[in-house]
Amino acid sequence: MHVTFRPLAGPEELPLFLELSYDLDGEVAGDLAAGRRRPEWLWIAQHDGRVVARAAWWARAGAARPFLMDFFDLEDGHADTGEALVRAALAQLAPAGDTPPEYIRFIAPDWRSDAHEVQLRIDVLARLGARPLVERRRLQWRPATAVPADDGRLRFRAFRDAEEAVALMTRALDGTLDAHSRADLERMTPRQVAEEHFHGELQRYPSPRRWWRVATRPDGEPVGFVFPARNDYGPIIAYIGVLPEHRGHGHVDAVLAEGTRVLRADGAPRIRATTDVGNVPMARAFARLGYDNYQNEINMVW
Repeated sequence: MHVTFRPLAGPEELPLFLELSYDLDGEVAGDLAAGRRRPEWLWIAQHDGRVVARAAWWARAGAARPFLMDFFDLEDGHADTGEALVRAALAQLAPAGDTPPEYIRFIAPDWRSDAHEVQLRIDVLARLGARPLVERRRLQWRPATAVPADDGRLRFRAFRDAEEAVALMTRALDGTLDAHSRADLERMTPRQVAEEHFHGELQRYPSPRRWWRVATRPDGEPVGFVFPARNDYGPIIAYIGVLPEHRGHGHVDAVLAEGTRVLRADGAPRIRATTDVGNVPMARAFARLGYDNYQNEINMVW
């Protein structure tokens, strides 16, 4: 069997990459045009000219290196080929000594009822040194879903400045159930984790900063916060938190409702969010507000 492994030579070869299929296929052309992907980050394995496996990486527009691996597809019987493809690609994209980008895969919420396809990818990447970090729920709100009116228990205002945002985010990391945050806290201080998240992600969104909200008690004491935003693909609840001393009082419902109202007022055709499967309180809050668990995702790290 003659198999070749290579990246695309240019955007004109995109039809080759699309010979296999996945939910994100429709975004690849736009990502290439916007600089979120590069041809050299889209790899294919060809058996006698036919694509039998593919893998691809994504980054924020203009980044010099990929941030996520978000495609890994293979035909039946080509697990070894898929492994060899990813190994060859990572030799170029994550040279020795560099940690490969995290892998994410969108899956059905009930994927365990027929787990073969998902488990196959997990097993192949595990042979390359990756391990599952977390499974997350992908959630979606539609305009036909009612949002409760503000019950008046909390007040909402803008952040005073970036320092207040980072300070509140730092406090909210105490007792966090988020797997990515917990992993980050193993190598950084809470303040460093909050700064990296705020400056590295939240501030990069093109949506107005005036959408961001601090939730306070009537006396002005902060209770929590929410970052409604718009990323490159649509409106999202980018981050939400309740401070440790105010948890367990139902405030998360009011904070999430406020973030949803902000995006609804801007005419959002849908709002998306994610939360860890293990973060049961947050998942329940989204469910109470009518967010549908339309998909899950698996995250693997090296």
